[in-house]
Amino acid sequence: MLVVTMVQRRRHSCQEVLRFLHDGGMSDDPASVAADDPVLDGLGERLRQRRRARAMTLADLASTTGISTSLLSRLESGLRRPTLDVLLALARVYRLTLDELVGAHATGDPRLHPRPTTRYGMTWLPLGRHPGGIQAHKVILPAGPGTPPKQRSHQGYEWLYVLDGRLRLMLGEHDLVLTPGEVAEFDTHTPHCFANAVDRPTELLMLTGPQGQRAHVRARPKRNT
Repeated sequence: MLVVTMVQRRRHSCQEVLRFLHDGGMSDDPASVAADDPVLDGLGERLRQRRRARAMTLADLASTTGISTSLLSRLESGLRRPTLDVLLALARVYRLTLDELVGAHATGDPRLHPRPTTRYGMTWLPLGRHPGGIQAHKVILPAGPGTPPKQRSHQGYEWLYVLDGRLRLMLGEHDLVLTPGEVAEFDTHTPHCFANAVDRPTELLMLTGPQGQRAHVRARPKRNT
């Protein structure tokens, strides 16, 4: 009964948010509208996390959506409430439903239905529904080998596990080939790139920490003392 009540409350909250936005809810005063609504109160930070999870700058997003960088910045800072048109534009770029974009899920079903995106010539399937913190993806590299991309560096930390195929990892001065079952982790400030090393798709699991969080893997369960 408690679970049903929480789900119904969340669905009701989402409907109120979308109704408010449909009515033209752009406001310069975030405290003046639905200030006690947790979905709206945290919307700006969720929008920022969605953008950062895709390694996009405000200028990148503005160029893609046609929304000015100043407006996007105010939305992410919580100084403006977005209209429905703005949310639809952002949802199209991120390939999310409105519920997913604003963080209000309609049901308590824990199963995910990931929507693949293509970045850097690879297919990315998100394995979680919440932005921010450590992000999990299944990454599929098309059949290769091909010309390796240019090494790049950025803030964060990455951990990857090869599921199938052979992954060529170029990390700083290192040029490595990882096979199924092998794991690599590294600080993404180090210039890096990876490419497929075989003539069939290569699949891997990847954890990324936008703020430099490290993933800790426990090989055996902790014994009770």
